[in-house]
Amino acid sequence: MPSTKLKKIEAIIRPFKLEDVKEALQEEGIQGLTITEVRGYGRQKGHSEIYRGSEYRIEFVPKIKIEVVITESQQDVVINAIIKSARTGQIGDGKIFVTNVEDAIRIRTEESGKNAL
Repeated sequence: MPSTKLKKIEAIIRPFKLEDVKEALQEEGIQGLTITEVRGYGRQKGHSEIYRGSEYRIEFVPKIKIEVVITESQQDVVINAIIKSARTGQIGDGKIFVTNVEDAIRIRTEESGKNAL
């Protein structure tokens, strides 16, 4: 088990905010992240659109999920960078989830813990 605690930050954000968040994380020295295109809803509850004269409901809104594994000491900096760069002040800005990571292993070198990041 690594001596330095690791955290996984998962952030669900608006797609057009991805570049801003990526740049903010790079400015804080975060070197690696994973993104996934996801769909979901929260308080936003989807929205209505009109296509060829017919109105239909889109219940799952497109979002981006960013995942980054960091040391515990980087947690507040990363969370603040995401909030500042992803916030619009409107419903649907997203959420951030923080979980503990037992270990991380770099496949190529077999390094583990913070050295694997």
